[in-house]
Amino acid sequence: MKIAFMTGITGQDGSYLAELLLDKGYDVWGTIRRASSINTSRIDHIVKNPQLFLRYGDLSDSSCLFGILNEIKVKYNLNNDSLEHRFEIYNLGAMSHVKVSFDVPEYTADVDAVGTLRLLNAIHNCNLGKIVRFYQASTSELYGKVVEVPQNEDTPFYPRSPYGVAKLYSHWIVKNYRESYNMFACSGILFNHESPRRGPTFVTRKITIALGNILKGNQDRLILGNLDAKRDWGHSKDFVYGMWLMLQQDEPADFVLSTNEYHSVREFVEKAFALKGFNIQWKSNTMKLEHQTDEIGFDKDTGRELIFVSKDYFRLAEVDELLGDSSRAKKVLGWNSLISFDELVKEMVDADCL
Repeated sequence: MKIAFMTGITGQDGSYLAELLLDKGYDVWGTIRRASSINTSRIDHIVKNPQLFLRYGDLSDSSCLFGILNEIKVKYNLNNDSLEHRFEIYNLGAMSHVKVSFDVPEYTADVDAVGTLRLLNAIHNCNLGKIVRFYQASTSELYGKVVEVPQNEDTPFYPRSPYGVAKLYSHWIVKNYRESYNMFACSGILFNHESPRRGPTFVTRKITIALGNILKGNQDRLILGNLDAKRDWGHSKDFVYGMWLMLQQDEPADFVLSTNEYHSVREFVEKAFALKGFNIQWKSNTMKLEHQTDEIGFDKDTGRELIFVSKDYFRLAEVDELLGDSSRAKKVLGWNSLISFDELVKEMVDADCL
């Protein structure tokens, strides 16, 4: 019997991972947070699958985590001697917006750092530590102010946001539980990964949604922050497969997942807009208003000004470039990033510019 439990199932990665696991025959359990509006849109197409079980829960609530794990334990008659069962836990839940983490730093620490500890303790206290295989969603934001390029599993960390710092605690507490309790617990240090299911406040979706609105006449401009920030952008589908592979190994270990190439926000804008016939060029903003910077993106063919840059969208502590080295994952896991940057941009543009 293959069983999986995940936090963050309604997010981008959670939805793709749930699809993957259901296709592989798992019973999949996931937590959803109660909200005044329905927040399950990414998994609506699988929500009636008889092997999918959803429960209300939150990483800020130890009792609910313990209760859900205990329900799974009773349903499948699990204990540390249940070696005939495969029980995997994926901790994908988080307050994941870097800029917003500066506005809600205490909440970010509670969910992203202490939340991981609560989940590990629930596993331990439910007497499941010997049969669970645990995956923690670490992040390239751990590297922050990078000390070397590219970054691999041995690169020192230097997080530059409350989000990054909270994730660093999670990364190390997972390692601590692995070494202290002999748990199969590992972290995936995932570089940026996107898709049409990416949240609308993240820069890639912000770009493609704005492009769609501009084409429809519902928006006249796109306002961005640091155009020259460089990120290693892959596709979420590729990355959730890497998560699963990590839990299929004989021994737990931490792995970087990345495409091993990076592109600037400026390049993402240019490629996305080019797919819809815009030839974006850049010029000085001589009439800049308060909070604007001195650059405008315009369509060369029509002269229409479309892209503006605002200081309001810059981070308090900027992360200029993140470039991964996933050599270890390729060698040990047999994993590779299959969807190219250009294919990713096109898929997102096609989805948001119907």
